[in-house]
Amino acid sequence: MADKPKKNEEHAQLVKLQRANDAKTAAAEYEAAAVATRAKTERLRALRLAREAAAPAPAAPKPKAKTKGKAKGKSGNLSDWLDGQAKEGRGR
Repeated sequence: MADKPKKNEEHAQLVKLQRANDAKTAAAEYEAAAVATRAKTERLRALRLAREAAAPAPAAPKPKAKTKGKAKGKSGNLSDWLDGQAKEGRGR
């Protein structure tokens, strides 16, 4: 009977060590992936900046000429719109 609890304790310690090793491995893999991502991002940023520096800047869009007179659409208020809806039979 004394062997069983001791065996369970040994097994628990073994499992605990395995989990600790798995955690260390996972953390190392995570850090390696993060370093690789940062290096890739830095490389792509440098390429983008070089491409933007080599390409001429796009010309600023010309401002639109202002039209005289009324605008195309009628800008009314809510009550006018509601009245129009009621006249068309869409109201209550």
